[in-house]
Amino acid sequence: MNAGEKKSDSILNELKRRRAGEKIVDVEEETVKIVIFTLLGDYYAFHGEDIKEILHVSNIFYVPGSPDFIPGIINIRGDIESVININGFLGLSDSVQTDKSRIVVASRGGVKSGIRVDSVEDVSDMPVSSVKPALSTLRAEIGDLVAGELICMDKNVTLLDVGKIFAKIAS
Repeated sequence: MNAGEKKSDSILNELKRRRAGEKIVDVEEETVKIVIFTLLGDYYAFHGEDIKEILHVSNIFYVPGSPDFIPGIINIRGDIESVININGFLGLSDSVQTDKSRIVVASRGGVKSGIRVDSVEDVSDMPVSSVKPALSTLRAEIGDLVAGELICMDKNVTLLDVGKIFAKIAS
């Protein structure tokens, strides 16, 4: 420390000197938007590009003769959309509707439908590198629908493929 230099100035100058010696690399990593939701306490996600809106569960109108996985239809500003219960596709029992329940409106490959979930936890941008391939040990009924896995909010999150869900419904 110089005779006229204050201790705080000395510390700041030392920090500047050290930082000047560090090599800073600023790399912009590609990200993917995901919508994280829960079903019976487990965390799942959809790619954000497939999700058009998230709605409170309001009146779902039962349609006689519809399959078990379609609890009914909803009216979204004059457009009639089906609502899908994907629990059965994932090998889960039905969920109980609560104040946190939501309908996630998804669209892919010209198909648009609402998907009922227990709660929407987050909409987040995640680095593409954080999405890992799905485990090969997944049950067959869910393995076909999984696009990958990631960790977010300290939770294991299973990334589902909306296109594969819609294809399973059509088959």
